Amino acid sequence: MKQLGRLTSAEVAERHWTLLIPMGSTEQHGPHLPLDTDTRIAVELAARVAAKLEDVLVAPALAIGASGEHAGFPGTLSVGTDVAAQMIVEIVRTAGPEFERIVVVSGHGGNAAALQAAHELCAYEGRSLEIWWPRLSGGDAHAGRTETSVMLAVAPDAVRLDRAEPGVSTPVAELVAELTTGGVAAVSPNGVLGDPVGATAAEGDRILAAWLGEVVDLLQR
Repeated sequence: MKQLGRLTSAEVAERHWTLLIPMGSTEQHGPHLPLDTDTRIAVELAARVAAKLEDVLVAPALAIGASGEHAGFPGTLSVGTDVAAQMIVEIVRTAGPEFERIVVVSGHGGNAAALQAAHELCAYEGRSLEIWWPRLSGGDAHAGRTETSVMLAVAPDAVRLDRAEPGVSTPVAELVAELTTGGVAAVSPNGVLGDPVGATAAEGDRILAAWLGEVVDLLQR
């Protein structure tokens, strides 16, 4: 992986780059996944993109995002949507011309509102910012089979499968009102939105390959 933080300023100045910013979260992921699940996934995906494409640099990960909906679960940290958006905007504002494109690769769906707001403000200011966050048709929402499978592919030693248990399986679209007022704790006592049972590393590899294709396609436009 070509990491921005490991280069000198002079080395960065030698060429023009696409800068990938992995953005995750520090939030509960049920009883079986670590708090940095979203960050690990974003970093892994960015690394795979950088390994596949030339002139792509990976910035240090933003490991705390907008996770207010997970408040009340031990270990969760959040900067909120407004601060997360402003953080991205300030990074784009200060980035030099050596970065021809800046793309945030988010591993946390809860960052979407912040990223959309940042994108709109950067566009208003005439600055380029592109965003990607995970979408998977038929996947579950949080700490279920989808994320557990991806983590088994990315960091199997961090997955406590012996502690995995189903959460609420109601589609998120039907839970929006309760999630908005009471957060995840109001609908799922164990913090899981989905069911991790049956998750496999092979499924995780397939999901990662699909996401990799999406990001590569974005960068090749």
